[in-house]
Amino acid sequence: MALENGDSKATPKDLIVSFGEMLIDFVPTVSGVSLAEAPGFLKAPGGAPANVAIAVSRLGGKSAFVGKLGDDEFGHMLVSILEDNAVVTDGILYDPAARTALAFVTLRSDGDREFMFYRNPSADMLLKESELNLDLLKTAKIFHYGSISLITEPCRSAHLKAMEVAKEAGALLSYDPNLRLPLWPSPEDARDQIMSIWESADIIKVSDVELEFLTGNDTIDDQSALSLWHPGLKLLLVTLGEKGCRYYTKDFHGAVDAFKVKAVDTTGAGDSFVGALLCKIVNDHSVLEDEIQLREALKFANACGAITTTKKGAIPALPTESEVLELIQGS
Repeated sequence: MALENGDSKATPKDLIVSFGEMLIDFVPTVSGVSLAEAPGFLKAPGGAPANVAIAVSRLGGKSAFVGKLGDDEFGHMLVSILEDNAVVTDGILYDPAARTALAFVTLRSDGDREFMFYRNPSADMLLKESELNLDLLKTAKIFHYGSISLITEPCRSAHLKAMEVAKEAGALLSYDPNLRLPLWPSPEDARDQIMSIWESADIIKVSDVELEFLTGNDTIDDQSALSLWHPGLKLLLVTLGEKGCRYYTKDFHGAVDAFKVKAVDTTGAGDSFVGALLCKIVNDHSVLEDEIQLREALKFANACGAITTTKKGAIPALPTESEVLELIQGS
């Protein structure tokens, strides 16, 4: 069944729609131990596209999430969290027969993480093309998505249809592959499917690890990044964790430094970065063509990402605009 709730004040001119998975992350209460050694876990809402939607909303933007959840306590809890964060939920459905996805996250001592997933199949994998809220998709000014929704049918066909509808309605397409190798049948399949929709995107963000994986080159430099360029692309971003990010457009490229913080958990940092950047672009696409404005937007996005690493879990750690400005002004 579809949900009726949402933010009625969302307007076509500034809506950012995120498509894909939302799930529960179980995060160990102690860092630097294996899942088996963890004494306990904190329940944290997650899923990259949902993180982006909430990141946008928390910064004062307008966002919607499109996906499918289990008709279970976790699914209803996740929708309540979206609603509490003023994310439009008109594009969400419940599946009565499948569970909401779960992920157990191993936190290494440096705050980085590894994942073990429970989804066989989970509700997000079962979204059908016929279930899409086309009216919502047509109002998107930016349509954002990852690659996890490409792994299996019927969700893959729903993903491709949603991209097509949003693009035809004039939305910018924003793509963060968000590589999760354990979910794919093989690394080769992951690479092929991630690249199968590459040339549709206007904005692409990859991490340094994803750049290495997609290019087969362990050197992180301009030449490697630009091997991923396609003629229709407006902005290519490579995030470098504590080293900031690099940006590439058809007219200019450069790097923006990171902010120094004490990282506790890097989960959601990339999603926070993306949400912040999309907020800065959605009402003024010319930011993509003005290097000074783009660098300011990326500085803001880097600050968002940095703050998100200072708390456990993704969504609880996503910052407000005032928190971001405080970090920028204090640096």
